[in-house]
Amino acid sequence: MSKVKLVIIGNGMVGHRFIEEIIDKADPGQFEITVFCEEPRVAYDRVHLSAYFSHHTAEELSLVRDGYYQKHGVTVLLGERAITINRQEKVIYSNNGRPIWYDKLILATGSWPWVPPILGSEGQDCFVYRTIEDLNAIEACARRSKSGAVIGGGLLGLEAAGALKNLGIETHVIEFAPVLMAEQLDPMGGEQLRQKIERMGVRVHTGKNTQKIVHHHNAGKTLNFADGSHLDVDFIVFSTGIRPQDKLAKQCDLPLGQRGGFLINDRCQTADPDIYAIGECAAWNNRIYGLVAPGYKMAQVACDHLLGNENAFTGADMSAKLKLLGVDVGGIGDAHGRTEGARSYVYLDENKEVYKRLVVSADNKTLLGAVLVGDTSDYGNLLQLALNKITLPENPDTLILPAHAGGDKPTIGVESLPDSAQICSCFDVTKGDIISAVQKGCHTVAALKAETKAGTGCGGCVPLITQVLNVELSRQGIEVNHNLCEHFAYSRQVLYHLIRVEEIKTFDMLLEKHGQGYGCEICKPTVASLLASCWNEYILKPQHTPLQDSNDIFLGNIQKDGTYSVIPRSAGGEITPAGLLAIGKVARQYNLYTKITGSQRIGLFGAQKDDLLAIWKQLIEAGFETGHAYAKSLRMAKTCVGSSWCRFGVGDSVGFGVELEHRYKGIRTPHKMKFGVSGCTRECAEAQGKDVGIIATEKGWNLYVCGNGGMKPRHADLLAADLDHDTLVSYLDRFMMFYIRTADKLQRTSVWLESLEGGLDYLKEVIIHDKLGLNTQLEGELARLREVVTCEWTETVNAPQQQTRFAHFINSVQRDPNVQMVAERDQHRPARPLERIAVTMVEEENR
Repeated sequence: MSKVKLVIIGNGMVGHRFIEEIIDKADPGQFEITVFCEEPRVAYDRVHLSAYFSHHTAEELSLVRDGYYQKHGVTVLLGERAITINRQEKVIYSNNGRPIWYDKLILATGSWPWVPPILGSEGQDCFVYRTIEDLNAIEACARRSKSGAVIGGGLLGLEAAGALKNLGIETHVIEFAPVLMAEQLDPMGGEQLRQKIERMGVRVHTGKNTQKIVHHHNAGKTLNFADGSHLDVDFIVFSTGIRPQDKLAKQCDLPLGQRGGFLINDRCQTADPDIYAIGECAAWNNRIYGLVAPGYKMAQVACDHLLGNENAFTGADMSAKLKLLGVDVGGIGDAHGRTEGARSYVYLDENKEVYKRLVVSADNKTLLGAVLVGDTSDYGNLLQLALNKITLPENPDTLILPAHAGGDKPTIGVESLPDSAQICSCFDVTKGDIISAVQKGCHTVAALKAETKAGTGCGGCVPLITQVLNVELSRQGIEVNHNLCEHFAYSRQVLYHLIRVEEIKTFDMLLEKHGQGYGCEICKPTVASLLASCWNEYILKPQHTPLQDSNDIFLGNIQKDGTYSVIPRSAGGEITPAGLLAIGKVARQYNLYTKITGSQRIGLFGAQKDDLLAIWKQLIEAGFETGHAYAKSLRMAKTCVGSSWCRFGVGDSVGFGVELEHRYKGIRTPHKMKFGVSGCTRECAEAQGKDVGIIATEKGWNLYVCGNGGMKPRHADLLAADLDHDTLVSYLDRFMMFYIRTADKLQRTSVWLESLEGGLDYLKEVIIHDKLGLNTQLEGELARLREVVTCEWTETVNAPQQQTRFAHFINSVQRDPNVQMVAERDQHRPARPLERIAVTMVEEENR
């Protein structure tokens, strides 16, 4: 049987999702798949497009795993555009003149950015905000500009404005309507959003009808408005809406919707049953859906129909929860209260800048819509109430009032949700799908993500997924084992509590009171870390030494050839000329390889164990201290030169970074931590890729948390904006101790945040609003740890009993004969296997 020729025109998010669906569901070899990809790269994440300005690599936004298309035989026509479709002969011609025949065709052409017909809108330095190429052009222009305007105050417009602000540009938002996000927010919600955004330094101009753009010889521009006012800027970004990319319809005589888009039925077929349309280019019931979740649902429906499975597209919920310029915003259902007889409940807290509105039916029993600005922690609960038409409590206003205002907040238990309730809108995963996966053996959120893809899109549904998981495990009588190991029937968090409350100071004492057996390679280093996090005693005391791993026991990272790295602290990346000379002297004397590390420090590599004491003695005498590169603790605070030197700097990033590095150095944490401090929003210290990131603003400092580079990069989240120095430090003290208290063993902050039920919103409640009433205690605990911090290498060098630990042989002064080096680039490196020479040990007396 010959393969079905399946062609997809468009390789955006929805087109790629269709390919994933067909590969997952079809029999191997059933289809011969060809995809037109007009852009120079395969599918990438447009939802998080602005992250490109932070990560700055298209690969990090890519949705296509390396080798995925090749593995499944998908032919990608990169950079080719479909020009004509001959429906009679079932052939498509590309802009290269290439004919591609099809049996079934999927139109996933997406949309194009609409620019209003304003005189001067097509001039130089006028951009749209749609593709990576657009962002490259905007960034290049921003480097030579000081100010920019975004025309359009909707979702994409505010996203673009956030990007300009992060590039260090004086940013203006121009909106024709009287309020921002007029489609999603009511007037009061729009006004609250405006106030919060303006406090972040973005200037908002609403009710402005741009009539003309005047281009000046100096490359500047003037926007002339209908009310006679004007605005001078250096460049302009248009974000005024999208239109379906449906040009092929006219050429091949396919009917369009009233507002454009290929008309489709419930199976996503066009008027030609062999041609389907999905995503923003499709019009179902004459409606265009501009969000990715409905497009994913269409991709699923089209795939199922091709395979003969029952499924139908019957519309989609357009509710959304977003973070725009660091502001949490949510809109559900009939947010404007246009339903006949609708009534509203409104909550406004001007102090915390929070606005919430509920729209309910005339009988007060059904939630019709909601607006949330500044706090979206109620979003998941409200969305399920609206989607499943669950009867509201007697007093619906309690759903949005703070817990302290009226007792406990009523929430919908996941037990009362029907199995058909949609938990993940990005991938259309229902409660029933999750329960089925749990019954198959997926007993963790990570396993559920891998099995169902729920929670792998925007991530907003993870708290609800966790609730469904816990309820189903409980129903099955399954108790999830969080024990540290066979010797301790407690989690890391519980052991931390026991150690602190009972003032347990040694592993043996903890084992005697709360454990069994002798301990293992899991519990010993974990308890060592816990003891250090609680009491911060010298880790090489006799009672602690046997617990340490190979790096901690020698206070250095062991390298591939058995030598060690030596990395002294250079707080904030700052180092004096005298310090440089001292490091150079040590490196030359002990023949060490030297390199600037990614942490803005000088690393010395190739130190033999029996030289470590002498090396560190010289470094300490020169004023250095341990950099804790071997420890699960704060490694460094990376900084840019900030306002001290940079003409763009608005804050002393070096000074702040040095202060913070010294404040938190030597405190053991569940995993290593990295800080970054940038002196302006140009972000040269890459703070938003660190566990803690701090960025100077005109009004103070923005605090970002739980970012991560490395194997699985994660963009940090904004915890709070425009903080003064003392407030930021107090927030950071609490954050550090809350992480130490509640994280699992070897859990980075990025993974820890994702594991917290309630995520960032919950963390804000704890750190900023003292939800748990612990803040004074957390600050006190950190202060006590700081009081006893010492340089571990200083203690070791001054402790005679430590001398023998650093000898390679107990009964000989000989050095390690297996260390062999090869010259390279005026330094040396460990010899590779084929470069090594045989070494024979000779007894001393036989020489």
